[in-house]
Amino acid sequence: MTPAKFIRTCSIWRALEVVGDTSVLLILEASWIGARRFDEFRARTGLLQTLLSDRLKRLVAAGVLKKALYSEAPPRFEYRMTRKGLDLYWPALMMLRWERRWSAPQGRLRLSLRHRTCGQVFQPVPTCLSCGDEIDARDVDWTEGPGVGWMAARYSRRRQQRNAVEGSSSLMVEVAQITGDRWAGLVLRSIFTGLRRFDEIHRDTAMATNILSERLSWLTAQGVIRAHELSGGRSEYRLTDKGIDYYPVLLMLLRWGDRYYLSPEGPPLLLRHKADGHDLDPAVTCSHCGQPVEAHDVTFEVIEAQAVRAPDPVA
Repeated sequence: MTPAKFIRTCSIWRALEVVGDTSVLLILEASWIGARRFDEFRARTGLLQTLLSDRLKRLVAAGVLKKALYSEAPPRFEYRMTRKGLDLYWPALMMLRWERRWSAPQGRLRLSLRHRTCGQVFQPVPTCLSCGDEIDARDVDWTEGPGVGWMAARYSRRRQQRNAVEGSSSLMVEVAQITGDRWAGLVLRSIFTGLRRFDEIHRDTAMATNILSERLSWLTAQGVIRAHELSGGRSEYRLTDKGIDYYPVLLMLLRWGDRYYLSPEGPPLLLRHKADGHDLDPAVTCSHCGQPVEAHDVTFEVIEAQAVRAPDPVA
């Protein structure tokens, strides 16, 4: 029997240990659109100085950002993305895609993306490079990989930061609340892998029952999942269309987690695509030319609520 305080080994969980925090996501968004210095991050995110300083330190310690000296007298630093940070570009694009589809844009920033390769303004598309088709969660199956196992559920204490983006002009509000809540992410992982009843999700996540109840209620209120009554007075939780469309976010986080936090044995999950069961090779591609997009191949224009500006692309 699996110990009650252990959860399935999961690259999504390892990724969320780094980026599953709403304040962190606000900082990463600010970095994508040009913020480098502390005051720029503070102006863009609206975070309190102590909270911003703490999250910047965490991102540097995780190897996502690096500090670079830009003034010696007095010594002042700016924050730039490392290769590891730049590899979060695809999860960020999938978050942006989901926000555009499911969240009201009134009074918010808007972003126009242009692909240098084809010269066109584009939409990011989750694509399987093995077959070229757009990825839909309903076409993906999974089996246990060589790295499957159980790990201690070390839930580090973090205060809930959902309200960090409420009333914000950020590019990503609702999706930042979901992705920035590691418990919500773990609940969705369970449901995507076929665990739908409260007791199944509880065993899979090892979170406290009151926390699980709150997350299930909150995700239901967000329209991401719905309760479905079964025979015998039982019930289960099923994904709505809005919830199913969140899958590419988790998929790209899984890909990032596999790249940077893989166990020596290999990936915990092996993903198969379509009826023929070929290996899923996930990428984010350009809606015009179909080629994978990278940060250095994309220019963008940020349209503010009150003004328009075109910051430098990510270096």
